[in-house]
Parts: sequence; C-alpha cells; structure tokens
Amino acid sequence: MSRTIVFVHGAWVMPASWDNFRKPFEAAGFTVHAPAWPHVEGRSADELNANPPEGFGGLTVGRIADKYQSFIETLPEPPILIGHSFGGLLVQMLLDRGVGAAAVAINPAPIGGVIPGPGAFKAIAPIMFRLAGWTKPYRLTRKRFGSLFANTAPDDVVDEAYGSFVIPAPGMIFHQAALWLGTWVSPRRRTQPLLITGASEDRLVSPYLSRAAWRRQRKSPARTDYVEFPGRSHFLAGEPGWEEVALTALTWIDSLSADAPRADRAVADLPELIAAE
Repeated sequence: MSRTIVFVHGAWVMPASWDNFRKPFEAAGFTVHAPAWPHVEGRSADELNANPPEGFGGLTVGRIADKYQSFIETLPEPPILIGHSFGGLLVQMLLDRGVGAAAVAINPAPIGGVIPGPGAFKAIAPIMFRLAGWTKPYRLTRKRFGSLFANTAPDDVVDEAYGSFVIPAPGMIFHQAALWLGTWVSPRRRTQPLLITGASEDRLVSPYLSRAAWRRQRKSPARTDYVEFPGRSHFLAGEPGWEEVALTALTWIDSLSADAPRADRAVADLPELIAAE
C-alpha cells in the first residue's frame, strides 16, 4: 500500500486545519501533502477574510478536483487520500476518476444521490437563498462556526481555529451538493478501498448522510467501510479527541496491506482496539 498521503481540506477552512491531524501520519513514516483549493493557495486567512479573490464564490467542485488531480499526477506513487467535509466528497470524486490508491472520507459532504436531511438544509439555507448566492463567498460568523461546525468543541479550541484558519467558502459548491450538480460518482467502477466516517453530533453532515454515502458506495467491488464516532461534531478532526480519529484512519490504512479481498464491514470497534493497545 502507498506510503504517501494527500489531505484534502473542506469548506470554510485552510490546509492549516490539518496541522495537528497530519502528525501521527508523519510519525508513522508517511510522506504527507496538504495542498490548498484554487484561490486559497498563497493567501493568508486574514487576506481571504478581508478580500476574497475574484471568482472564489463561483468555484466548483470539479475545478477543485481538477487541481488535486493535477497535483497527484506529479507524485511518484498513487497516494492515499484523506478528505474532510467537502474534502470527503472530493476524495470520492477523485477515486471515481481512478485517482488515488485508497481514501478516507471524514464526514463527507453528500455525493450525488444522497438526500440531505432537514438539519443539513437548515444549516445551508442562508447560503442557498441569497440572491445569486452561487456566485458569492459565504463566511461563517464565530457564533455559527461554534454552533454548526464545532458544536462539541470547547470555546478556546473554537476561538483558536476561528482566528487561525477559518475562511469564507464558495457559495457554488453548496448549490452543487444540494442539487446534485457535478457530485455524482459511480461506485460500481471504483476499485480502490474507501473508509467513510460519521459523527453523532455533526450538525452539517449528519450520521444519516455519512451512512447513506456508505450504503451507495457499498455497490463497489472494492472494500468499503464505515465508522461512527459518538459525541463528536463536524470538527472531529480538530476538536479534543482528534487523535482517536487519526489513529482509526491509520489502523484502517495499515489493514489494507493484508486485506486484498473485499471486506465490507463497519469498523466501529477500531477506537476500542486502539485504546486497548
């Protein structure tokens, strides 16, 4: 199995959101990359918050996936992809293109065919119902970031994240996810292993959405697993306890080397196994 990992960040955050989460993978000997979305690379959070670049609001998931594919094709080996939120959608799109050796989709934004529930629609309603909102960036206030994205994280963690790497998000991608525009994948042609996660307290990507993506992806002939973390929010890769999420992903990746046959299963017992080591 590949010893290279590419992290794909999601909406409202920058690659710096991976700064802690990537450390266990580096310690395990992986070569780690965390590229930025188009328009984000080379800019600071302060710059993006003060003056989002021209065209950022209309950025599409297809263009973001294109950028990651171009980067991945420069690497010496097909990497393992790890994406969070919209990054989780993007890694599934990349696998669908035949890009990447395997992927972990952490609380992924919905692929085409997955119907967002009432909670998800309520969360994105302020984005969807703006005049020409698909052309405009949308920034979360500190209050909404804390209540929607990081609702189980302590205030000091929320404050640090919000001041360090929280940025506006392109309005277009939310319209695409809600209306299934450019977000379809074909699980039956996927040949790479995939792990999808959920979190019980996630108010943006509910466990229902994560499980729905897993059920669709199980149509693949390749290994397709699911694990759910209790008591965690959408910010499960950054809030206290993120180490358990990282170690679960690492354990799953390590299991791929000895697991060539298809092995559809929920791996909800992995956190307990890790804690017992």
